[in-house]
Amino acid sequence: MRLKLLWVGKTQESWVRTGIEEYAGRVKRYAPLEILEAREEKGAQAATMRERECERLAKLIPKGGKLVLLDERGEQMSSPELASFLSKNRDQGTQDLVFAIGGAYGFTDSFRAQAFKTISLSRMTLTHQMVRVFLLEQIYRGFTIINGEPYHHE
Repeated sequence: MRLKLLWVGKTQESWVRTGIEEYAGRVKRYAPLEILEAREEKGAQAATMRERECERLAKLIPKGGKLVLLDERGEQMSSPELASFLSKNRDQGTQDLVFAIGGAYGFTDSFRAQAFKTISLSRMTLTHQMVRVFLLEQIYRGFTIINGEPYHHE
């Protein structure tokens, strides 16, 4: 199973980039990982920005890829539940598991309709920049749980 992380815009803060690099490197020990950035739309109304960004994200999804959206209104999972989700997809032969983080205004309804699953890392609103690190850390944690490694504690 290949993992693809899609997000809108470049990572602005150097400390966020450092976190992404750290956890991406850790995840790559368990599965191939590709991170793709869609250009952020600027200077338009929120609805237009959301529409254009989702069009760009959609072009990055490989044919047959299972799309998982990160959205505060999505299903909340514990770390062991995310591990189970990753394991099930791997064992069922999912070729590409694609996680998408939207821009500041989120996703369009038509893009949401393409999703296999929508998950939330928190009921709190998190910046779409920080969510990148949090998602990668949780994926890494999931793989350590799957492999019975001592990273996660109950």
